[in-house]
This record gives sequence, structure tokens and C-alpha cells, in this order.
Amino acid sequence: MLARDFYVFYKSDITLFLQLDMASSATISSVGAQAALVSKPRNRGISGLKASSSISFELGSSFLGKTGSLRASVTTRVAPKAKSVARILPEASYKVAVLGAAGGIGQPLGLLIKMSPLVSELRLYDIANVKGVAADLSHCNTPSQVMDFTGPAELASCLKGVDVVVIPAGVPRKPGMTRDDLFNINAGIVKSLIEAVADNCPEAFIHIISNPVNSTVPIAAEILKQKGVYNTKKLFGVSTLDVVRANTFVAQKKGLKLIDVDVPVVGGHAGITILPLLSKTRPSVTFTDEETEQLTKRIQNAGTEVVEAKAGAGSATLSMAYAAARFVESSLRALAGDPDVYECTYVQSELTELPFFASRVKIGKNGVESIISSDLEGITEYEANALEALKPELKASIEKGIEFAHKQQGAAASV
Repeated sequence: MLARDFYVFYKSDITLFLQLDMASSATISSVGAQAALVSKPRNRGISGLKASSSISFELGSSFLGKTGSLRASVTTRVAPKAKSVARILPEASYKVAVLGAAGGIGQPLGLLIKMSPLVSELRLYDIANVKGVAADLSHCNTPSQVMDFTGPAELASCLKGVDVVVIPAGVPRKPGMTRDDLFNINAGIVKSLIEAVADNCPEAFIHIISNPVNSTVPIAAEILKQKGVYNTKKLFGVSTLDVVRANTFVAQKKGLKLIDVDVPVVGGHAGITILPLLSKTRPSVTFTDEETEQLTKRIQNAGTEVVEAKAGAGSATLSMAYAAARFVESSLRALAGDPDVYECTYVQSELTELPFFASRVKIGKNGVESIISSDLEGITEYEANALEALKPELKASIEKGIEFAHKQQGAAASV
């Protein structure tokens, strides 16, 4: 066998692998069909790598495998298509910047992104302590080069020429703290970072994680408008964690195989603005009124559940990193030409009367290709009432973000 190294990912009872061979294309497939190539025990782990001149993969697969991928837990099956194979040429390798890379979300997120064969450069930025994180991740034998950047003086260098910018920077929630309590600090952080993005990589996909997302995404939009580089199709609020939680809780409640469960989540990314559309769950499943209310409230309050469980030691950092990595992967696959990338995300939208709204969208090479409106058709009375109830709060959060951006612009103009 010519290949010396492999990616190996084991998930539940399914083992998948990615073989990268210098002399041929790589394919992702079930180890059942290639058992002779892998002689490792059935435990979880990732090991090895060999570079490839090109990569082939089945659409719907990922750097962590196909059926067992993390992506499968949040990607909808909107329009199943016949299996096809796409070839990614050598230039389909992307530069990803993580701003806030030394934090509780940034570190595990960096690790997950480092695992992707679609990433050529992983650029890590923070105001302190990022060099150690970069040194640590650089020892992982995966293709991407890890680079570190510390402080505002190095931010421009970090952002030059990147394809995807992920922003988890900011302070975390603590017990008793609402997302609104985070606003004054995190709003200023997002403003500064987005200004740098606008100046150095205006064509990049921008993923906003910093809370409160309901307000920070509108802030980012206004800053990009002020800079004259706002592209509505490339600014995303990462609400994937709400989908990940909905899928997990529904699968547990109904005894379903988690990999098959898909629950669209619409609205916003805080409290009652998070609306899981349980009636649209795939595979189709029925819920009692009591189950619907219990599940909806748990999904809406899941962040608080983690904050309280950590008792002052942090917020939902690991699950957020997991969800953000799924969204990064989806963006990279869209950039690489995968025609079937669907995610729920908080974007500028005309789906409702609100200027920003989280819903399922189709993502392509140029960003959002279409917003899927069908999820809001034929919803239950409970969901319809919840949708109307969330709108005033979401509207207020959006307006708060826009007002902040305008005040900052006015203050800058008066100096």
C-alpha cells in the first residue's frame, strides 16, 4: 500500500476513513468496504495524514466521514439527490481566521477546524495567549499551517486574503447574566473586529458567534455598510447550536437514531426568539402538547442549563465550538462547489417583516443562494403563536444593535 497515513474517525458503530494518496484521488467510504486497509481497534480517534494532489469525495460526506459526520447532525435533507462524486482541485484549499482563538470557544474550535482537509491555513488571533494555542495545534499532523497573531497591530496581517472569518471573541456568560448583559462589552469587540475585516478581507464569509448574536449581526451589517462593503449573502449569525441541541433533545426524547434527526430552528439566537419547528422534524414524529412545550423550553434555555451546571466556570464553549465547526465545514464545502449545503443561520432576510431572521438557507460559493420559506408553511398553532411572540423581542435586539452602530459612527464623526 502506497499511502503511509490515514485520517480515521470512529463514530458509534460506524467507522469511516479518509485515505489520502499522493498517486491517486482520495475517497470517503465505509470501512466495511475497505476493512483490509484499516487494522486499528474500534475506538475513537483521528490519526495520520498524507497529502494528495487532488481530493474526491461523495457529496454529503465531510472531513469526519459521511454518515457519521458532525455535519450530518445539522444538515437538512431538503432535496435528496442521487449519489454523485465531486472532485476538489488543489486550489480548493481555504484560509480560515478565528478571532478570539485563545478563548473557551476558540481553542476547541481551532482544533476542529485544524482537522479539515479543506483548510490550508488556520490563522489564530487574540489579544493574548494565542502563541501557545497555535504551537499546540501546529503539532497535529493535519494539512493546514497554523499561524498566530497577537493584538490589534497584527490583526490586519491575520485577515489578509482569508476566505472565512469566524468571530467567537468576547466575554462569556456567567450565572445570572443574560445575553443583554453581554452587550456593551461584546458589541464594542465585534465593531472593532468587523472594521478590520472590512478593510482587509471584505469578500470573506463572516461567521458571528459573539453574543448577543441577535444584536451583534446587525452591528456587523451596519459597520460593513459604513465601509461600503456589505454583502448580505456573506454575513452569518451562527445559530447552529440551537439545531444541534434540538436534534439531540428530540432524539433522546423519542428514542431516535441521532444521525437521522433534523429539526429546523428559526427566529433568533436567544431565549424565546429561538423557535424549534418540531412539527417539521425529520423523520416525521408526533409530539404531545406537553412534549412540545417541554422540548421547546429546554432548547430555548439550554445555554442557561450549561451556565448553571458550570457554576461560574464558563458557558457553553464545547458545544458551541462543535456547532461552529459544523458551520465552518458547510461554508468550506459550499466554497468548494458542493451544491447541497443547507444550514439554519441568522441572516438578513425577507422571510418575515424583521430585517434579520434565522431560518434554513442554501449556501453556495457566493454565500446565501436562497432562503427556504417552506419551513414556515403549515406550522402548528403553538409554533405560529410562538413565532408572533418572539418578534417584538427580536425586533428590539436588532434595533439595539443598529442604534449602537449608528452612535459609534456619530461619535467617530465628531472627533
